[in-house]
Amino acid sequence: MPSSAAGFLQMQCEAAARAEEHSCHSADAGAGASEADFRSYSFSQPFHLIVSYDWLILQGPAKPVFEGDPVVLHCRAWQDWPLTQVTFYRDGSALGPTGPSRDFSIAAVQEADSGNYHCSGVFRSPGSGSLETASAVAITVQELFPAPVLRATPSAELQEGSPVTLTCQTKLPLQRSAARLLFSFYKDGRMMRSKGLSAEFQLPTVSEAHSGSYWCEAATEDNQVWKQSPQLELRVQSPSSSAAPPTLNPPQPKSAAPDTAPTEPLESRPPLPTPSAVDPGFSPLAVPDPHLHHQMNTLLKHMQDVRALLGHLLMELRELSGRLKTGPAKSQAQ
Repeated sequence: MPSSAAGFLQMQCEAAARAEEHSCHSADAGAGASEADFRSYSFSQPFHLIVSYDWLILQGPAKPVFEGDPVVLHCRAWQDWPLTQVTFYRDGSALGPTGPSRDFSIAAVQEADSGNYHCSGVFRSPGSGSLETASAVAITVQELFPAPVLRATPSAELQEGSPVTLTCQTKLPLQRSAARLLFSFYKDGRMMRSKGLSAEFQLPTVSEAHSGSYWCEAATEDNQVWKQSPQLELRVQSPSSSAAPPTLNPPQPKSAAPDTAPTEPLESRPPLPTPSAVDPGFSPLAVPDPHLHHQMNTLLKHMQDVRALLGHLLMELRELSGRLKTGPAKSQAQ
């Protein structure tokens, strides 16, 4: 924190707990204390003090600056002499018109406000009214919390009737761990839950209607800082849609026919019946269930194979019967 050599500096030690549990000491006061004496003390974070002999200095925040913080910059003259034509700059560019005010305020800073700031002004007395410029002061605006990430537990792929918990995950820095964030949840552009302290949103029993794109939003209580998560695709399937489809080509059973090849050409065999010729009442077109339709087609194919086998055996029997009849006739003639 810059300070003028001729000015007055006041330091204050602040603590969240009781005053008797905290204390501030100069270097001389703590020089003779033993290590055991400091076990009951809590110490603040140090800050850098700069004493300047310039005619003009820019005083900025002494503690770390985070997104959403208010920031006040003070352009201070030597011995607080009056100034005119005061201008504030960031990275060499003027932040506003020249005026009498020595303060420049930012209600809620963003990361884009980081940069090197300085001010300039004209002394009304003493001197000839020459323009003086303060040295630059670097201000870095830190991220208050990263953009949240939406997680689904146990998974983003669910069956109907399953429970799911959506968690909006982000984290505050240690210096702002006492701050509170509010969380909102959205689905397909529609708000499902408005701002609440809980980072979780539970769906006890999901259905296919819960499928869609989800995201969450984390925001400070004053809504100065808010960030959205990337979208998470939630898919819910019904038990029927997740069932395995039936096998299209089941293995064919081995035929019970003998290994002997037929002696007559294929054209002499009886024609194979068509499925509609077996029983008109069992037409596949009348069966609405695809699985039952497939089973009936397989049964009809087996019936065709049996008919072909019976036809083949019938012709074999006829041929054998003819041979038996001609055999005794030849023996009587001899």
